[in-house]
Amino acid sequence: MTTDTLQSAERASPFQHLSGVRKAKNYLASVLVTCSFLIALIPLGWLLVTVVTKGYRALVSERWFTHSLSGVMPEQFAGGIYHALYGSIAQGVMCAIIAIPLGVFTGIYLAEYGRGWLARSVTFMVDILSGVPSIVAALFIFALWISVFGFPKSAFAVSLALVLLMLPIVIRSTEEMLRLVPDQLREASYALGVPQWKTIVKVVLPTAYSGMVTGMMLAMARVLGETAPVLVLVGYSRSINYNVFDGNMASLPLTIMNELLNPEPAGVARMWGAALTLILLVMIFNLMAAVLSRFSAVKSS
Repeated sequence: MTTDTLQSAERASPFQHLSGVRKAKNYLASVLVTCSFLIALIPLGWLLVTVVTKGYRALVSERWFTHSLSGVMPEQFAGGIYHALYGSIAQGVMCAIIAIPLGVFTGIYLAEYGRGWLARSVTFMVDILSGVPSIVAALFIFALWISVFGFPKSAFAVSLALVLLMLPIVIRSTEEMLRLVPDQLREASYALGVPQWKTIVKVVLPTAYSGMVTGMMLAMARVLGETAPVLVLVGYSRSINYNVFDGNMASLPLTIMNELLNPEPAGVARMWGAALTLILLVMIFNLMAAVLSRFSAVKSS
């Protein structure tokens, strides 16, 4: 290689020498981003400290996770959150049973098959669902499921409203993870004579499985804290109700709202305890998403 060639190669590389102005801009941007991150941490840390300091006394009670509030007077420091914890988990699981299959199949269609006006229409509807407030989803289910069809208020109606909120998250995460799978894997499978549907099942989905599971867990964590659907679509109960299709059923957000109306010190303690329990439940789902993403990823040989 001649000297002229070496000199031209050095001139062609834009990252060989950074000017002082560019270094100053890079340093200033780094400082601003770091300061913004630290400023955003201040209210989050204050919120966590407040909830933990005011709610941990309820969690350390031996009856907190094993008893309900049935028969407990508003001023009594007694009872637990068992009924509300069951209600939140039951509503979330029922929502996931409906939303995850629909979301995965829709994501597969958009990423692998979607063409033309139908795909554009589905994408448009997913975008609309992504921006729907939770109160609008709750009122829609109330108008359709309860007013039109005549079904009673129940935890299942809450799950239907949560489906509308969870579905776009699952669809988007599934679609994006499938689009990240390299086309070379698909082409190699097609070259071996494998049909498209089997390529999706045997090659594409296992490769994208880690990110898909993470999206599902994050969507689950997101809907567990929704308040509007439980306020509109089901009544509060201080005792356990295992029937998700009939009767009132408590949940953690509904318990927080109910105890917020109780001026007694015991009610305030239960409110903060329920809030801390809800934060821990959401944190568990986020940690599960991180763990599943780490250990279910396809390892390259």
